[in-house]
Amino acid sequence: MKIVRKDLERDGPGSVKMVPEESDDLWVAYNLIAAGDTVMAVTVRKVLREAASGGRDAERVKLKLEIKVEAVEYDKEGSVLRIRGKNILENEHVKIGQFHTLEVELHRPFVLRKVFWDSLALDVLHQASDPKASADLAVVLMQEGLAHILLVGKSVTTTRSRVETSIPRKHGPSIAGYDKALNKFFDNVVQAFLKHVDFKVVRCAVIASPGFTKDQFHRHLMLEAERKQLRSIIENKSRIVLVHTTSGYKHSLREVLDAPNVANMIKDTKAAQEVKALKDFFDMLSNDPSRACYGPKHVEVAHERMAVQTLLVTDELFRSSDIATRKKYVNLVESVKDSGGTAHIFSSMHVSGEQLAQLTGIAAILRFPLPDLDDIEM
Repeated sequence: MKIVRKDLERDGPGSVKMVPEESDDLWVAYNLIAAGDTVMAVTVRKVLREAASGGRDAERVKLKLEIKVEAVEYDKEGSVLRIRGKNILENEHVKIGQFHTLEVELHRPFVLRKVFWDSLALDVLHQASDPKASADLAVVLMQEGLAHILLVGKSVTTTRSRVETSIPRKHGPSIAGYDKALNKFFDNVVQAFLKHVDFKVVRCAVIASPGFTKDQFHRHLMLEAERKQLRSIIENKSRIVLVHTTSGYKHSLREVLDAPNVANMIKDTKAAQEVKALKDFFDMLSNDPSRACYGPKHVEVAHERMAVQTLLVTDELFRSSDIATRKKYVNLVESVKDSGGTAHIFSSMHVSGEQLAQLTGIAAILRFPLPDLDDIEM
């Protein structure tokens, strides 16, 4: 995220002009913009004008509008943010008080105004403007005839390509057809890999599959790189690692992130820290359950007793349209940090955030056992 201008104060009003430069930035903006904020941007609207023939022609004109936010929707596949609300800026084409939907897209600047910038919003803004935090990991999840190319960023996991090819069975007279179809499938995956994986951005590229598909594709990729002198592959072959997974579908991404050789290469990234924190929580839940809890009530009671060492929260909990609810969770995060604990805010667009959401979206590892928490109704 490019921050063009910033004029704000903590726990007070202010505005930020920013430009989303990658899909992760739109997700960051989605988490920053809340009901009651205002967003100003240039938009395009169709207007009717008198034509020379006496009729009326539709014309697209650019307008600067400022919307009092009522609802925000994030379209991951289309890389666009839709903000609906009432216009508050005088304009010849859109009346004050008229409903409008602003679309914020990549490389289009907008201004966000808040009456209250809390610590969480400021942290999100700071992390978003850090150029080192980007799509850290590329993953090719595959099985024979199917491949998904995923980019795992600081906030969002996106599916950049899906390659699917029908491959005949490998036996008898059809073996030649099998080899031909498999090579064609690998060629298509190589093309998708070259298009979507930029080693100037990603730290590590993983090829993952059940069986030997990953090894066969890796050999095919290296041969193609030598044959066509693909410098980006040749110069970064040490950053391409192979991992065994149970399938080529997206749910197997968790197995990739758990793999030690992958975890070591991305250990200081946000995605890896989330995965480790969640793994530590589940380990504690299995081995010493009185030192792990989940659910708002249990976590709140544990914190009141100064027992929370590590807090795990999904960003979904901070998007409540109820300001009091958002403030409650912001205060909880701050209070845990002030008491010497750590807090991890999980992106619900990551596989680890999806797992945490299944446990109510909030959990904690405790400093000491609290066996009586089980007696408290969630």
